[in-house]
Amino acid sequence: MLVLVWCVVGTSAVANWVSRARHHARLETVSKPVATIAVAWLSVVVGRDQPAGVLLSALIGFLLCLIGDVALLDAVDSFITGLGAFMAAHIAFIVMFVMLGPDRPMLGLVGLSLVAVMVAGVGRVIVGGARATKPKLVGPVMAYLSVISIMVVVGWSTGNVAATIGASLFVTSDAVLGWRAFVGEKRWMPLAVMMTYHGALVGLALTLAGQP
Repeated sequence: MLVLVWCVVGTSAVANWVSRARHHARLETVSKPVATIAVAWLSVVVGRDQPAGVLLSALIGFLLCLIGDVALLDAVDSFITGLGAFMAAHIAFIVMFVMLGPDRPMLGLVGLSLVAVMVAGVGRVIVGGARATKPKLVGPVMAYLSVISIMVVVGWSTGNVAATIGASLFVTSDAVLGWRAFVGEKRWMPLAVMMTYHGALVGLALTLAGQP
C-alpha cells in the first residue's frame, strides 16, 4: 500500500511541476488537487497509529489545502479564498503540532529567529507590495504572515524533523508566492512555488510517522 501511495504522490506532483514549467492549465487543473489528495492519503497510511485527534487535525489541514489549491487554479483565480483556506489549514496544523507535543522550546526559539528574519526581510517587502498594488489585501496578508509564522515556530518546537522541514518549506513556498503576487514575477517562480509546496505537504504528512 505504501509503495502505491508514494507512486501516486510522486506521479501527480511531477505532473504538476510539468504543468507549471510548460504553462499547461488543463494538466495543472487535474494534477494539483490530485497531488494534495495523494499526500492526505499518505498521512493516513503512515499515521494510522496516531491518536484520532492528531490524524483528524492533519486531514482537516490537507482538506483546507485542497480548497486553497482549487481556489488558486488559473481557471478559478480566487486569491482571497485561497488565502483564507490556507490560513485555516495552518491553524489545523498548529493544532496537530500541539497534540504531538511542542516540548523542544529551544528549537522553537531557533524557528522564531528564522521567522523573524523572514518577516523583517521578505515579509516586509511583500506587505509593501500589497499596500502599493492591492491595499485591501494588506490586512489579510499580515494576518496570514502571523498565522504561518506561528505554525513554523510550533512545528520546530516539536523536534520532529519532518515537521520542521514541512513547516519551513511551506513558509518558503508562500514567500515566493507572495513575492510573485505583490512584488514581481520571475519565470522560475511558479515551478518553485509548487516544488516547495509539495515538499511541505509531504513533510507534514510524514510528521505522523513518528511515535504516537
